Amino acid sequence: MTEEKARVLVVDDERVVREGCQRVLKGRGYEVLTAENGQVALDCLLREQVDVLLLDLKMPIMGGEEVLEIAREKYAAIPIIIITGHGTIDKAVECMKKGAYDFVTKPFQIEQFLLTINRALEKRRLEQKARAYEEERLKNLYDLGLEKSRLRTIIHCIPNGVMVTNRNLEVVLHNPALTRILEISTPLDGPTPLSCVLDNPTLMETLRQIQSGQWPADQFVSQEMICGKRSVRALSAAALGPGQEVVGTVTAFEDITAFKQLDDMKSDFIHMVAHELRSPVVSIRQQNSILLEGLAGPLQDKQKEILNRGIKKVDQLIELINDLLEIAKMEAAQQIQHRVPTDMADIISEAVALIEPRAKGQGIVLEWACDNVRPIQADPKSLTEIFNNLITNAVNYSPEGGRVLVSAKGFNEYVEIKVTDTGVGIEPDELPKIFDKFYRVKHKKTRQVLGTGLGLAIVKKAVEAHHGAIDVESVPDKGTTFRILLPCIPDEGVM
Repeated sequence: MTEEKARVLVVDDERVVREGCQRVLKGRGYEVLTAENGQVALDCLLREQVDVLLLDLKMPIMGGEEVLEIAREKYAAIPIIIITGHGTIDKAVECMKKGAYDFVTKPFQIEQFLLTINRALEKRRLEQKARAYEEERLKNLYDLGLEKSRLRTIIHCIPNGVMVTNRNLEVVLHNPALTRILEISTPLDGPTPLSCVLDNPTLMETLRQIQSGQWPADQFVSQEMICGKRSVRALSAAALGPGQEVVGTVTAFEDITAFKQLDDMKSDFIHMVAHELRSPVVSIRQQNSILLEGLAGPLQDKQKEILNRGIKKVDQLIELINDLLEIAKMEAAQQIQHRVPTDMADIISEAVALIEPRAKGQGIVLEWACDNVRPIQADPKSLTEIFNNLITNAVNYSPEGGRVLVSAKGFNEYVEIKVTDTGVGIEPDELPKIFDKFYRVKHKKTRQVLGTGLGLAIVKKAVEAHHGAIDVESVPDKGTTFRILLPCIPDEGVM
């Protein structure tokens, strides 16, 4: 409410008083309503919003005292200022005891008159603010109580375990699922030391690091752990206070035992099927090769063409079987790696030499360069497979007249290897998926390129098995660059 919009009701049986008040108040920006007696004033209060009531005591039909009594009951928020003559000041004081805010005497002193009205309006403003604050406070208390109840209900109904710790790494909130997943038999009453709840030093250290601010506040940390016969995934993050300071930690525990068992069954199934398929498929290829070489009798050109096509399809199937076996071994952590000091230049040169004839046949320039590359501790066979995959892909997805460059360069304790082509590129929405198993980039220019969709998945797992990292950058219709970082063997004397 502002002074310009404040509405004053003047109730007086004397016209000159009503008009005088109206003239003075309108000149100060007030809106003024008038009434010649108490009954007209009450009718006006029923229809209109009024901020201050100026009320004469002596009026016909209904006097000011009766209006005061009714207004105090029905319109308690409106401040009432009594208009009185010098002879009725005692009566005005008595009215103040009954609830009137103040009184002014006739004839009015304009400054004193306006000051009294302003004070009454200020009182109304403060009371309105106080009521609003109180209503907001009660609403907030109600909402807080409701939210607490909802939060407690939600947390208790969540099938995953929830654990919240405070600044002292004491468990202050948990749900029944936590005690079930972590197989906690004793009740957790009140703040409980973390060591009484967890028996996993790695996770406890992670929570300490989160609490101390060593992890970014907006970052989640995922870890897997064994709890009895259960496989559990823990997802931890910082609990932030009003000032975004770390006040504790929040961890969600998911029982992934069934998923682990299913994954093991899937790997066993793939391994079994691949093994069972490889022997008859290899046998079919050998028999077709015998026919193609003429060892079972001469063949006509058309028959040779059909057999060549069949052998190509069999080779694709063998490649798929081998890739399935390779990915199954990696996922089951059964791949045997014989890591020895390995010269990256030798690996790259051999891979380039192997694929160069194919590149020339497709009209593609294949080049390589190495600069300041220290040896790495690696499995040469695995590295060879990595670069055979990447270089073959680069050649396959490059048009005639294209260029493929393989480069390796040393950077402190890492070696950076890039495989860059000038091929069809990869659309931005497909980049996050290219390392997924069986995913192949869809492009009208590369429909003729054959593959299983497992090559890049194998490359990524092999790179990570060497404690390295791989990423990709691509511009559609301009080319793609795969970038690998692998740790070098430290120089002697370097820690």
